[in-house]
Amino acid sequence: MLGLALLLDWLLGDMRWFFNFAPHPVVLIGKLISFLEKKLNRESRSKNARIARGMVVTLFVTGFTALIGYALSKTFSMIPYGWLGEVLLVAILLAGRSLFTHVGAVAKGLKEGGIEGGREAVSHIVGRDPKTLDEFGVARAAVESLAENYADGVVAPAFWYLVFGLPGILAYKAINTLDSMIGYRTKRYKQFGMTAARLDDLANWIPARLSALIITLAAFFAPRANPFRSIKFIHKFAGKHASPNAGWPEGAMAGALDFALGGPRRYPGGVKEAAWIGSGKARLKPADIRASQTLYLISNLVKLGMVTILAIILTMQAV
Repeated sequence: MLGLALLLDWLLGDMRWFFNFAPHPVVLIGKLISFLEKKLNRESRSKNARIARGMVVTLFVTGFTALIGYALSKTFSMIPYGWLGEVLLVAILLAGRSLFTHVGAVAKGLKEGGIEGGREAVSHIVGRDPKTLDEFGVARAAVESLAENYADGVVAPAFWYLVFGLPGILAYKAINTLDSMIGYRTKRYKQFGMTAARLDDLANWIPARLSALIITLAAFFAPRANPFRSIKFIHKFAGKHASPNAGWPEGAMAGALDFALGGPRRYPGGVKEAAWIGSGKARLKPADIRASQTLYLISNLVKLGMVTILAIILTMQAV
């Protein structure tokens, strides 16, 4: 079922035509988070009170979505061919094709529209201020987003679906959405989003390292890529990232293609100092984005192969 969902994700993409009429599950989760945050995260409350309320919101939203996943799983199991509905839902919750498309749009924007075209395209996939990026910064941001989001947008949902089924993948998407909405160190969210940020780090711990392994394996088959340099960069640079997880897939991709990613970043709230991930080429161009897309595509094929092998092993054991 996961293998079919991975293929269906690439076939259907982000299905914008469908979600013009029906809300995306993540949008519904986001609306619930927004409602609870506005009700409970008041600046007049003490720091401890905001931490406690943020914890309650995080656990409630995660538990509630997991419960919905359990109910859906039971419902699908009782309906003839209900597994098709489960495969479709899992495909919707994966972001393999849409991530590839959005990153490709940055390369196209830079090539056809110059710096402004690149900035406009990259603004859809990163949180930093694109107006401060030169063309090389735009290209690096696209590659960084591809690597990091491969871990939390593709590998992590697939991993938690394998472990816990629909409750697992929906709970993970809730955790990831919580982190993206309230898991910031700003004045408003530092205390309230503390639990969400820590839980997201925990949920992505294994998937981030698994994604680095997959990217490294893919480097054996990708043009220009070097898997041994990927291993070297992971060992040398992964721990330098501010995130306990993001440095792993970024280090793997930077090493495979001999890039230097990261560095200081400007967000709407100001400049955030960050370590460089890798010691290779930093002045990336559209062709380098395309090279990272090729490595990403092969990584997805490697992941699909791993899932297929696992399915065969489990089937043989069942027989």
